[in-house]
Amino acid sequence: MIETSGVIEKEQGNGFYLVTLEQPEGHQCLCRAAGKLTKFRIKLLAGDKVLVEISPYDLSRGRITYRERNAGGGPRITTNKNNPKRNNK
Repeated sequence: MIETSGVIEKEQGNGFYLVTLEQPEGHQCLCRAAGKLTKFRIKLLAGDKVLVEISPYDLSRGRITYRERNAGGGPRITTNKNNPKRNNK
């Protein structure tokens, strides 16, 4: 397996992402999220920096194995439903 980093350009639908790789420079491949990313529901958005595994037999397909933290802009906004201060209004 060839392991390299890249940036997600856009979501194609059906779980596929178009990723532009850093090595080789500018190469694009169609990638799916690996099992652990889908199991733990890691969100992947355009602009996220990711780690990709590519088979040497087909360089146009790959698997996203890791999403770097705080990549792609600012912090992600989440709501905390279990916050007791919000529930006592």
